[in-house]
Amino acid sequence: MNKYEITVVVSAKIEEEGRTAELDKVKALIEKFGGTITNVDDAGKKKFAYEIQKMSEGYYYFITFDTDNVNAPSGIESQLRIMENIIRFMCVSVEA
Repeated sequence: MNKYEITVVVSAKIEEEGRTAELDKVKALIEKFGGTITNVDDAGKKKFAYEIQKMSEGYYYFITFDTDNVNAPSGIESQLRIMENIIRFMCVSVEA
């Protein structure tokens, strides 16, 4: 079982319900690719070092998950790329 951590930055322009919905979509996406979510860390609103898409801050979420599917990270990232309210994302392998 491989361990991964995905960092997702959600737009600060949407309301709390919208952010929750986006986070639920990301969780569903991880489960769709055979992942088991082990931890979700809400880091809250952070200021960016530079403007991204005319925004200066966003909400950070760190999601840790396990999966046997080696194609899961690339598949998840390809779906996150087209999600409108996801500003940035990064998936990394975590050593056990």
